Amino acid sequence: MINSIDPEKFKTLIEINTLINSNYGDATELLTQILESATRLTQGEASSLVLKNEDDGKLYFEIALGPKGRDVKKFSLNPGEGIAGWVAERGQSLIVNDVETDSRFSKEISKSIGFPTYSILAVPMLIRDRCMGVIEIINKKGQKYFTQDDLQWLEIFAVQSSIAIENARYLEKAREEIGYLRNQISSEKGYHVFIAKSPDLLEKLELIDKVAKTDSSVLILGESGVGKELIAEQVHLKSNRRNKPFIRVNCAALPEGLLESELFGHVKGAFTDAIQNRKGRFELADGGTIFLDEIGDLPLRLQAKLLRVLQQKTFERVGDSSTVQVDVRIVAATNRDIAAQVKSGEFRSDLFYRLNVLPIYVPSLRQRKEDIPELANFFLKKFAMETNKQFTGFSDSAMELMLSYAWPGNVRELENAVERAVVIAKDKLISSKDLLIGGSSIKPDDFKGKDLKEALMIFKRHFIGTALEEHSWNQTETAKALDIQRTYLSRLIKELAISPPKE
Repeated sequence: MINSIDPEKFKTLIEINTLINSNYGDATELLTQILESATRLTQGEASSLVLKNEDDGKLYFEIALGPKGRDVKKFSLNPGEGIAGWVAERGQSLIVNDVETDSRFSKEISKSIGFPTYSILAVPMLIRDRCMGVIEIINKKGQKYFTQDDLQWLEIFAVQSSIAIENARYLEKAREEIGYLRNQISSEKGYHVFIAKSPDLLEKLELIDKVAKTDSSVLILGESGVGKELIAEQVHLKSNRRNKPFIRVNCAALPEGLLESELFGHVKGAFTDAIQNRKGRFELADGGTIFLDEIGDLPLRLQAKLLRVLQQKTFERVGDSSTVQVDVRIVAATNRDIAAQVKSGEFRSDLFYRLNVLPIYVPSLRQRKEDIPELANFFLKKFAMETNKQFTGFSDSAMELMLSYAWPGNVRELENAVERAVVIAKDKLISSKDLLIGGSSIKPDDFKGKDLKEALMIFKRHFIGTALEEHSWNQTETAKALDIQRTYLSRLIKELAISPPKE
């Protein structure tokens, strides 16, 4: 038992307990504060808080304080490795005042970072007899020995750390579930979660706040997959029409005859399949907003009819002469160079000017790299929840790959890459190999100037390389999947000069 109550230590414990019980927002900051206090009160030179991974039993340095703290965090310990591993396995505290004479001491980390270790005080962090990690204090100042009094105080700090971690995990799980439910509700209503971190996109949101308050037409420009539909949703949700319908139409998805009926409706008998009267998207959007995606693909004849809706807010259903009046705000989007289409006569200039009242250009993903980590982590949580799998995040190499990749397919391609990684990943940490992006991607430009034989070689190299990546470069499994002999696959790999990407 502790012989006497040190007023400073007692005060510190009270302060930390108050923070824990007040639903302290930042768990890492709280744990750092606990570790700093423990280090100071036991007079240690350095310290670390290592957490146990329940799946593989490894210990990872969550927090490391001292001159070499940043370097220490790069390491991990195998189950039972070192003094921390011994403590974690047995759930017992340990004082080692001469590490050189203790066979449990592992010299590798100390030697690698250039920080001599003389003594260690280590205690387990226990919750209901389950060890979730270890707190270590390294070297008592003045090369003094750690005492039983130091150990007993550190055990109290370890209890506080365990409570803080468990609270943080429950809170994080609750937040994720609430966030997922909110996203589900939003998705059921047809809206997407909008994520913006980059200055470029945050600037667009400020512009949307101003644009949304008007009833003027909006033209959204940008490459395919950048999220133009999400921008259109934000225009509607921030407008006075937000409680009215938001109707979407992809102008490139339907042939001209069906598109006219889809937009403006038809009456019974207007054409062969018109067995009853049908309202079009403009009527369904009355009072709200209609989003016309791929407006650059709208045929010229329908452009004239759309111009009339913009100018007079009236139109006729297909096969009907009576006029329908609607109150609809038009938000259009295209990935084409619509100004060039106007010059070439493919798009009416009068319609362009009516649509282009409030233009919004959405930058490509490669122009707003700050959004990549936010989006990647959002998609990771989304698909992990859907597949009932658990992940700790992305490896450094995976994140570097995502940040350096050009993303020709933008956010849509990133989402697909993360979904694919979630499906094929074998570890809790998504690696760069799991993403299957970069060198293995094939682009239309790759075929320019090539004859058929060369183009087939490019396709084969991509196709077989992707299959190998999907089967972790196991040639036997890949050959089975491709339904070819393993010897033939081996010959193709050699002929096509296919090699695994460097991690």
